[in-house]
Amino acid sequence: MSRSKTITALKQYFKVKELVCPHTYQRYGENAWQFLSTCYLETLLVIREQILAAPMYCNTSNLNQRGLRCNLCPIVSNKQSLYLSAHILGKAGDFTVRGLTAEEARNKIIQNAYLLPYPIRMEKNVTWLHIDTLPQHSITEKIHLF
Repeated sequence: MSRSKTITALKQYFKVKELVCPHTYQRYGENAWQFLSTCYLETLLVIREQILAAPMYCNTSNLNQRGLRCNLCPIVSNKQSLYLSAHILGKAGDFTVRGLTAEEARNKIIQNAYLLPYPIRMEKNVTWLHIDTLPQHSITEKIHLF
């Protein structure tokens, strides 16, 4: 599927405002899609439509640094050392899934790993569902828990 078709399909489930920080959305509006990796978007679509098949929420009114983060976001700007993450690179999001705990969502994704178009990383032992498509040197698993 082309990038534009992937974005069109994702718009049924997410506004770009939900996937990027407020600074990015204020500056770029609907053009903020340009900062999100194609691999990440394709993976997000498969997880939303085929694996979890449930509403997913990234940024909300009180949680607004869960998707793409820019250098102005407090979670980034307060860093005193080098900080390169999948969030900064447009390859990650932290989600809440309606009707599932984070652990249930992770397990469902693991059970359906064969559907994923790209390898992913998921954060374990947290109350949110972190998904990213940041390639990792020497990690060959379809799903890497960290």
